[in-house]
Amino acid sequence: MSATPQSPSVDDGPVRMSARDRALLFVLCGSIFLEGVDISMLGVALPAIKAELGMNAGELQWVVSAYVLAYGGFMLLGGRAADLLGRRKMFVFWLTVFVLFSGLGGLATEGWMLIASRAVTGLAAAFMTPAGLSLITTSFAEGPKRNRALLWYAGTAAGGFSLGLVVGGLLTALGWRWVFFAPVILAAAILVLAITLIQRDQAPERKPGQKYDAFGAITMTLGAVGAVYTVVQAPEVPVSETVLTAVVSVVLLAAFVIAEKRSKEPLVRLGIFRSASLVRANIATVLFAGSFFAFQFIAVLYMQDLRGWSALETGVALLIIGMDSILAPTLTPKLVDKFGNHKVMFVGFVAALAAYALFLNIPADANYWTSMFPTMVLLGLAFTLVYGPLTIVAVEGIADEEQGLAGGFWNTSF
Repeated sequence: MSATPQSPSVDDGPVRMSARDRALLFVLCGSIFLEGVDISMLGVALPAIKAELGMNAGELQWVVSAYVLAYGGFMLLGGRAADLLGRRKMFVFWLTVFVLFSGLGGLATEGWMLIASRAVTGLAAAFMTPAGLSLITTSFAEGPKRNRALLWYAGTAAGGFSLGLVVGGLLTALGWRWVFFAPVILAAAILVLAITLIQRDQAPERKPGQKYDAFGAITMTLGAVGAVYTVVQAPEVPVSETVLTAVVSVVLLAAFVIAEKRSKEPLVRLGIFRSASLVRANIATVLFAGSFFAFQFIAVLYMQDLRGWSALETGVALLIIGMDSILAPTLTPKLVDKFGNHKVMFVGFVAALAAYALFLNIPADANYWTSMFPTMVLLGLAFTLVYGPLTIVAVEGIADEEQGLAGGFWNTSF
């Protein structure tokens, strides 16, 4: 059963957090910051990696795709594992794996070694991320306090991604291996704090003879991996192969749904999809994230291939988008308290639409400050107004025992 949704726009007074609340939030925000930095820094370092390891274009693509495939394919299972096996246990264990394999990536001497390390790092993030989000949603009561925590969390994630674009350029100048070694230092510090500060939680009690839904886990994960693989590989393989993998994914996911309906002990309670806020938030997230990453791809090609800018110059040009790391935890809570999540998000979606419209007819010799900067500012505003409130809406009204699953759905959508 889901808890009764509460209006996030009602604030009975200033939001006060204890020292323990702040410490917990610091650790969990640190983990999502780490993930954002890790993803964005790698993109900047790819040309240097290609040159030193002698990788061809197809192999280089798999450095990125291996992470995406594991991350997107195992996210739902990771979210459910947090609910069933314990959130702290999943968070700490997979953060440890993340630390180890991120460092191993920096030691790679062959392309396949780096691809393998990125796959395991993506797998670790797929379990660690929904566990971290569910630790927030189950540690802070639904309402203004949780909203404030989620807005800090969302702002930190965006800030990590934006900062990584610049830091990645600086570290690549020292050597691409530092793109993998530097996060290890931060991750190790977060791991020590997590072990110290996150209180142990109790996994749900299992009835005698109760079994985990292995068939559901296998079909859900293979279906999700297949769906991500179809999207990632579509530009590189024949249409017939894309259609085949898409059909196989649909069949596996259909088998999962049928099995869950018939199972007495389902891995996923399908009734969770009766939450209108969860469904709408995930659809909106797919559209918002998809449009941004498409823009980022085009913008980077425009700046580097057409304008001849360096990776560092491109990162600096995009940096203003990360202003939501400051505005999300400071401005957005006040707007949400006054106007509610949906009105705030609507303005953010309009800002994103305006940003893309401005960039459509940009000339090859456009001045950055008059032609590109307004687009970056509008996108920063869009993330400020959309990312955090979407996180709130995606998990509100969901029972504590399914918060990991809800977080897994939302992160998969993004």
